[in-house]
Amino acid sequence: MPMIECTLIKGYEEKTRKLLAERVTDAACSTIGAHPDQVIVTIKEVLAANYMRGRVNRKPAAAPTEPEVIVREYLSAMEKRDLEKAKQYLANDFTMIFPGGASFKKIEDLISWSSKRYRHVKKSFENFDTSFKGLNATVFCNGYLEGTWLSGETFSQIRFIDRFSVSDMKITSQSVWNDMGERLR
Repeated sequence: MPMIECTLIKGYEEKTRKLLAERVTDAACSTIGAHPDQVIVTIKEVLAANYMRGRVNRKPAAAPTEPEVIVREYLSAMEKRDLEKAKQYLANDFTMIFPGGASFKKIEDLISWSSKRYRHVKKSFENFDTSFKGLNATVFCNGYLEGTWLSGETFSQIRFIDRFSVSDMKITSQSVWNDMGERLR
C-alpha cells in the first residue's frame, strides 16, 4: 500500500490540490499495479516564508488550464464559427488532418474545404480522455456528428474521434477520424 506525500506552497486552489492527488494516485496505480483504494496521497502545505528554492522564497504559480478545457472551448468556438476566439487556443505551428488526408494550417482553409461537404455540423460528445507526457498532453474526444448536407438533408449518428496535442496551453495539432465518408457514398 503506497503512501505518497506531496509538499506545496500554500495558496493552490482546492480543485488544483484534488487534481494533483488524483493524478498521483493514477500514476501509482499504473506504475505498480495498486488499486486506487490502496493508494494514500497526502498534501502538505507550507507557507511561502517557509519555502525556499535557489536561496529565494517562492510563491505558488498559477495552475495551467486543463487541456480538456482548452479543447472543449476551442471546439465550442469552432461550432459557433467564432474563428477569432478559436484561433486563441492554437499554437503558431498548429496543423490539422482530416479524413482522406486533407491537411490544413489555417482554420479558414478548413472552413472552405468543409463548405463543399456540408452546410453545418455539430458534435455530441460521449468521452474525453487525456494523457500526459511531461508538460505535453494528448486529448481524445469521441461521439457523434449531426448536421445538414449541402442538399439540405440532415444527418446524425456519424461516429467521430478527434486527437489533440496540447503544449504550453495551446493546441499544436488535431487529427480527425469519422464515418462521414461512408454516408457520402
